[in-house]
Parts: sequence; C-alpha cells; structure tokens
Amino acid sequence: MNSFDYLEIAVRLDPFTEEMAEILTAELAELPFDSFVTEAPFLKCYIQTTDYRPQDVKVVLCGYPAAVGFTATPVQGQNWNRAWEQEFKPVVVDGTVTIKAQFNENVPRTRFNIWIDPQMAFGTGYHNTTYMMMQRMLALESVIRGHYVVDMGCGTAILAILAAKMGARKVFAVDIDAVAARSAWGNAHWNRVGSRVETACGDASLLQMGTYDVLLANIHRNIILEDLPTYARSLRRSGHLLLSGFYVADIPVIQEAAEGLGLHFDGSSKREDWACLEFSK
Repeated sequence: MNSFDYLEIAVRLDPFTEEMAEILTAELAELPFDSFVTEAPFLKCYIQTTDYRPQDVKVVLCGYPAAVGFTATPVQGQNWNRAWEQEFKPVVVDGTVTIKAQFNENVPRTRFNIWIDPQMAFGTGYHNTTYMMMQRMLALESVIRGHYVVDMGCGTAILAILAAKMGARKVFAVDIDAVAARSAWGNAHWNRVGSRVETACGDASLLQMGTYDVLLANIHRNIILEDLPTYARSLRRSGHLLLSGFYVADIPVIQEAAEGLGLHFDGSSKREDWACLEFSK
C-alpha cells in the first residue's frame, strides 16, 4: 500500500466519556473500519480510503448528541489494532474477576482470570454495563454452575468465558458481527474453555435451537426490546435473564415489556447512568 491509503476519522465527543467512546466503537465497527483508538476528546477510527463513505458515518453519529462532529485526515498505514491494544489496562471486578491482555504485566491473580485479545470487538470490561453483568453473574454462581448459558451479543466473549470458568455446563456465545464471533472463539480457546463455549455468528433467531438456564444480553435497548419475546421463549422454567446495555431512564419500558412476557423482575443495578436488570421465569 502507499503512504496514504488510510484515513483517520476523528470523532469529537462533548462531553467525552470512555463509555460513549466504547459504544460508538461498537456502532462504527459495523462499517469497514480496521481499528479504533481513544484519545480524549476524540474517538479515532481508521479506514482504507477506498472504503470511506462520509454519509455512512453521519448516519451512525446522528443518533448520539455527544458526537459533535468529525474530520477525515489522510495517514500512513500501520498496525492500528496493535496501537489500540497497547492502551488496554486490566479490569478487576469486586476483587474476584480480572480481565487482562497478553501484554499486561504484574497483574494480581484473582479467583477468575480472563485473558482477551480484543481485536476491536466490543467488550473489554471497561464499560459499566459489562462490569455490572459480571457482578450479577457472580451472585448467580449456583445457578450458572452445571447449567446452559447464552451470551447474546457476546463481543469478545468475556461474559461467556466467565460463565464457563464459573462451571457452566455449556455456553453459547452469539454475535451478529463476524469479527466478534471470531474473536470470541479465539478468546474462549485461549482461556482453555473452548470445549464448553460454542460460538456462532447470527442474531436471536439462533436461540430457537434450544432452551437455556441463564441468558445474558448486554446489547442496545432497541435490540433488547425487539428480541425479548425470543429471550422469554428460550428460557427454561426458573431460568434467569440478565439485561444491560441501556440507560437508567430505559428501565421502565424494558421492565414493562419483560413483565408483559411473564418474566419476574428480580432487581436492578446502576452504575453512573447505566443500568442492569435481572429477571426470572
């Protein structure tokens, strides 16, 4: 490739938060971007010049008021994914779960240790929603152990790997994005739970192949609302459903929809403006 086959799309966020940067990374990953780097107040996205369509970027960003604008600048090609990975720092959840990358050094071991190779898939543990999902999973250890679990919208498969390490009999990790599904497969095998974590690329329709004891869905609000009927049908009697990926303000509409499908509301968690809900059948 020549020196300027790539463009750097710098999205300015105001106000800037790591959470919003990670959400936009997940949204923009649907476009042919190669990688992303967060440098406050910007989310920098890298794409081959021939693949860049500014209108596609505008369509994604129009739904996020914090994304106040973006610029496109020619840059020299390099390993953008490696540069992004070097920013990754370990995440520790309640002193019990540690999420780390291969290049992290001198990281204390906890009860559950998860190694990940992000590969730009959504889910590094930084986001409040992922953090709360892991907290609630830890509280459901007796329910997860020996049972069937689904990680819907798995991203890097952090939740699926944790479920397997907690003793789940079988975990199904599903994501509509092929890059995420490949990353999930690699991370599961790297963590030596590949024999119990089955990965697939697809949507919630794949859940119709079976029924499950625990269903995890850390996805956007609209997708959750659309797929809730499928989640409810896929849960076994006394099964548990953990939902996150939305704001505290979204709790009433999601709770109403879930209860309308016969699910029992078991509680919620809040972390900054983000929410996590637990239901049972």
